[in-house]
Amino acid sequence: MDYLWSPWRMQYIQNKEQGIECVFCYAVRQTDDAQYLILHRAKHCFVILNRFPYTSGHLMILPYEHQASYEDLNPETRAEIMETINLSTTVLREIYHPHGFNIGVNIGEDAGAGIAPHVHFHLVPRWRGDSNFMSVTALTRVLPEDLQESYQRLKAAWTKRL
Repeated sequence: MDYLWSPWRMQYIQNKEQGIECVFCYAVRQTDDAQYLILHRAKHCFVILNRFPYTSGHLMILPYEHQASYEDLNPETRAEIMETINLSTTVLREIYHPHGFNIGVNIGEDAGAGIAPHVHFHLVPRWRGDSNFMSVTALTRVLPEDLQESYQRLKAAWTKRL
């Protein structure tokens, strides 16, 4: 039997079971951006590195406002989210040199949202061949970079731009 250890997930699981507040709202209220993987804070939204990434560099762009769907956000917030997705794409291109991107949002649990009450946009860099045999036959993802290393590289690139 194979085991995959991901001890960082226990805090998420326990919080969800105990009905504790939204992990995104909690993270953005903290001051240690590196610990919570927050890369950028704009006026209406923020960028956070996905703690459970699909690939290295997997980012999420979220409004500060706790809403389940983007249509409930004001026009300024929606516009800033789109501009922040654009800036995030530029930073990811500079650091990771991906061949493409997946950009998406899952509205509601039935659409696949892991944290449905707080809308968030995923930005996933993609490379030719990143769906290799490990993903296809072993149903296992291989991430070549530690999250803290990803955070440091992306934060440095972000800081240069602002």
